[in-house]
Amino acid sequence: MNIIFLGPPGAGKGTQAQRICDELGIPQISTGDILRRAVKDETPVGLKAKEYMEAGKLVPDEILVEIIRDRLAQDDCKTGYILDGFPRTVPQAEALEKIADIDVVVELAVDDEALIRRLSGRRVCLKCGATYHVSTLGDKTTCDKCGETLIQRKDDNADTVKNRLEVYHNQTAPLISFYSGKGLLKSFDGMQDINAVYASIMQVLGNRA
Repeated sequence: MNIIFLGPPGAGKGTQAQRICDELGIPQISTGDILRRAVKDETPVGLKAKEYMEAGKLVPDEILVEIIRDRLAQDDCKTGYILDGFPRTVPQAEALEKIADIDVVVELAVDDEALIRRLSGRRVCLKCGATYHVSTLGDKTTCDKCGETLIQRKDDNADTVKNRLEVYHNQTAPLISFYSGKGLLKSFDGMQDINAVYASIMQVLGNRA
């Protein structure tokens, strides 16, 4: 099954996608990860992307689509995959249609104010990667797992989160209408408990299989 995940930053896409990939035995494909891999491996298309990245420019859609096409052609994608982080715009979605058949688009919907509270309250341990939230930390400032001091990442401060949400609504949210019009979109309430969201998604995917 070929799946796209949509949703604003902090909606829980990564968490849900990983669980579903484990359940279905398919890969989770992150645009950022495969772009960095293509550049590191110095593939022909990776070298093209590197020129733009080193110049501080956005990698053009045609190069991103070429990298995606190469990744989807690999053996582990034969039974399906989850695309996380691509497409981000309607033109990218239109280009994707030419190289892939998508079965379902999963949207995790979360209120902006809730996302701001969720992300701006997040604290992380740089040593072991553990994640916490101020709502449950109380007075604690260190990691339960390794004792390292917890920090707030720069992209988790309230102003940065608001900017990221604005970019999402301007660029990516139109994809909701695009895929809804094609009958592919399935929306889920990302405010629910993580396990409840997962169960709802799996029920829909089971009906689509």
